[in-house]
Amino acid sequence: MDDEVVQRVFQEGGRDYFQQQPSTSTSSSSSILQSLPLHVSFDHGYYLLVKSIQELREKKEGLVTVGIGGPSGSGKTSLAEKVASVIGCTVIPMENYRGGTDEGTDLDSIDFDALIRNLEDLTEGKDTKIPVFDFHQKKRVGSKAIKSAMSGVVIVDGTYALHAKLRSLLDIRVAVVGGVHFSLLSKVRYDIGDSCSLDYLIDSIFPLFRKHIEPDLHHAQIRINNSFVSSFREAIYKLKCRSESPDGQSTFFLKDEAQTDNFIEMYLRPPSANEEARINDWIKVRQSGIRYYLSLGDQRIVDKNFIIRPKAEFEVGRMTLGGLLALGYNVVVSYKRASTSVNIGSLSLSLETIDTLGETFLVLRGTDRKTVGAEALRMGITGQWLTKSYLEMILERKGVPRLNTPPLVSATSVSHNQEKDIAAPKPIRTTPNLVSRLEDLAQPWTRSPTKSKMEPVLPTWHFASSDRSHGGLVAATGSSAFRDTMKLAPMPDSYDLDRGLLLAVQGIQFLLENKSVPVIVGIGGPSGSGKTSLAHKTANIVGCEVVSLESYFKPEQVKDFKYDDFNSLDLPLLSKNIGDIKHGRKTKIPVFNLETGSRSCFKELEISEDCGVIIFEGVYALHPEIRKSLDLWIAVVGGVHSHLISRVQRDKSRVGCFMSQNEIMMTVFPIFQQHIEPHLVHAHLKIRNDFDPVLSPESSLFVLKSNKQVAYQDILNILDSAKFCSSVQNFIDIYLRLPGTPANGHIAESDCVRVRICEGRFALLIREPIREGNFIIQPKVDFDISISTVSGLLNLGYQAVAYIEASALIYQDGKILIEVDHLQDAPSPYLQIKGVNKEAVAAAGSALKLDGSYTTKSYLQIILERLPLVERSYSGIHTHQAARLQELVESIQSQGGSTPSESSQSREVSPMDGIIEDMQCRIRRLERWHTINTVLWTFLMSALIGYSLYQRKRQ
Repeated sequence: MDDEVVQRVFQEGGRDYFQQQPSTSTSSSSSILQSLPLHVSFDHGYYLLVKSIQELREKKEGLVTVGIGGPSGSGKTSLAEKVASVIGCTVIPMENYRGGTDEGTDLDSIDFDALIRNLEDLTEGKDTKIPVFDFHQKKRVGSKAIKSAMSGVVIVDGTYALHAKLRSLLDIRVAVVGGVHFSLLSKVRYDIGDSCSLDYLIDSIFPLFRKHIEPDLHHAQIRINNSFVSSFREAIYKLKCRSESPDGQSTFFLKDEAQTDNFIEMYLRPPSANEEARINDWIKVRQSGIRYYLSLGDQRIVDKNFIIRPKAEFEVGRMTLGGLLALGYNVVVSYKRASTSVNIGSLSLSLETIDTLGETFLVLRGTDRKTVGAEALRMGITGQWLTKSYLEMILERKGVPRLNTPPLVSATSVSHNQEKDIAAPKPIRTTPNLVSRLEDLAQPWTRSPTKSKMEPVLPTWHFASSDRSHGGLVAATGSSAFRDTMKLAPMPDSYDLDRGLLLAVQGIQFLLENKSVPVIVGIGGPSGSGKTSLAHKTANIVGCEVVSLESYFKPEQVKDFKYDDFNSLDLPLLSKNIGDIKHGRKTKIPVFNLETGSRSCFKELEISEDCGVIIFEGVYALHPEIRKSLDLWIAVVGGVHSHLISRVQRDKSRVGCFMSQNEIMMTVFPIFQQHIEPHLVHAHLKIRNDFDPVLSPESSLFVLKSNKQVAYQDILNILDSAKFCSSVQNFIDIYLRLPGTPANGHIAESDCVRVRICEGRFALLIREPIREGNFIIQPKVDFDISISTVSGLLNLGYQAVAYIEASALIYQDGKILIEVDHLQDAPSPYLQIKGVNKEAVAAAGSALKLDGSYTTKSYLQIILERLPLVERSYSGIHTHQAARLQELVESIQSQGGSTPSESSQSREVSPMDGIIEDMQCRIRRLERWHTINTVLWTFLMSALIGYSLYQRKRQ
């Protein structure tokens, strides 16, 4: 738990449980009784909310009530669902308490009395019934029973969840701003110019926000600034064709599971637009019943037969549409879309009828490109595939609607360097007395877009310098000289992961159009920065292969743990493989087995004409010897790389020692700063990965742990035999703690950095996982680091205080993973069930009859609890393990390149040796200071004596 961040949930008002208690507590640094920061990221806010709920649930009896409020499209519903997936609580959407009128986010349409009655019933331990609202029929269609003892936690999710009528019933108040709310404001400001202030736009687009929503958000204890934009990280892949092309598909839509929906889709043209069809600048609004969903422009990628769209969808209020129209936007295209869809496993098959076109289309959707393509072949759908949107088809038939009035322009001409002055109509609704108190105006976080410099339109790729007419002629002849002379111009700025992924795909498509196949991409960056994840997400969109530079390790180098050394790569073989790919020949790339430290085999790779792209990723992918043969250079920094720096800075500050980031870089990442970072500045595309894989709910892995004995055959019975595979791993966990951290005579996992050595690789865990009920929720990603990083941590003063040695038998089928761990000092093995789907993991545990035997303790806790107190040393480790631990530390330091003098303080584990080492360090510091003092005083006295002699001589 973050002692500095996860602090108070109760400040004023509300069901302040702790205000009713005597103030006898002597320490509040580790509780939530202090004030929270002004605002945090979505990932961090999710983590804070889960930990706050857990702490509050332990310290109070009865129901814990949470309110999550914010403007439409800010991400509050997504937050509530993700917290509920971890806590297992009940979510009450305020939309179910709406009246039958189409009033969008109007406060008068909410039945607060019914909601208050439901909350009071649950608080008193009574079961209750909440209404169910149908947005297509625009009325309540029934009720849903809620049991008071279902989970002990209830979340109220809605625009007005923090309203004064509800605050007295809420234990935890959370405000979420951002998302489409801020993105839409940035888009509108770009479209109509800077003549309108941000407050003016808020009054126009969100007329009720300033008066009825924003004042309530300032009463929140957890304030989340959601800067998430529609991302292709979780994209939807579509294959579309006319329904008369395939045969025998209509039987799918006669099933009972078929779902029918009717939509109205509208496209709004900005007031500054011209007659051309700039559909990327248009705003799309989809109406479903009385709900409205908005997307900014035509956010999609077309690759071969696939239409690729972001997965995110943003809901807005009805008045948002009226506000856009009042600002000068025009509805230029509108049509009705009737859809009947069925689910086929993880895919969706739809029949969509467009009234304006008078045609019906068959659409197959899924989240994996290869799966969608394979299912289309299995069903016999062969096309003709359509990649044009319905909007493009309508515009081809009817043309672009003419503007009713000329574009709004300034009355006077402006110079090139002056800002555009565009007159905007009056807001749709203006209200006096927007806020009731002056202090409500002092919180800029609810109104200021978090990415004010974010350009609504992405920059475009182009070549650095070339004669396009001559280049096109050479390209047509297939000359290799063309490929060597045409170089991409680097992007002028760095970008976040979402925009960087989109630009990477667009860059690949640009090269395919202008340089033909093959296109060879290199993605480089430090360990744990996210380059492997980016490579595979890009490959999923483009449909290509990824080759890791780890496949080219030399066995003799790997045995010495020299992963980050450029000489560890078999450069001649890599150059040969790239040369074969560039000339269209089949090539054999190595397959490296990290467990044995040797090459296991070679696999054949050939660039297909259908794709024509290959991605190489690794820490040295942008080294001059490699990048000279590549077409697109992409650099990624951040990820766990930056989180480790933050962790070290936090730990050092806790013990009163402050270090600059450069000092940490030189110690923890010496090879990166010297041999990797200089090559990243030359990249065509620079990506800063701000994604937090440690805290994010997007990377949650649910784990159940038990020491109950399970037969091997029982494990086989619950796994898919068609996808079953097994392996054996041996690992060692070393726990590092910074000297000076309060330990109270025992090891606390939250104060330690865990380093896992497995198959010759080092992985880092820098934050304690979330424990909820029987589940351990931990990141599903591995953070690989080099041995020099571990050695750098030891050089910074981290001490190895404990270690665990174990072997693991792993069985998996792609959905769940079952791991049987044999710990060295445990009498019986422990079984872990892991998966991204909580229900699937729970079902597997029940099938193995593990219910009632689960534990959430870490292996460190389990080992220490079994150890008698008389056999523990001061730090908690078994005394006979100290020698083995010191051997491991010395091996790491010798392989990591540190000297004994630099790391001597991190080798000791006993209390007396630690005290002696601390005294020696103090003595050395005093000796240095005494030496400096002596030199300074000698210099000063010499100067004074010399000056006095000089004066005496003059006299």
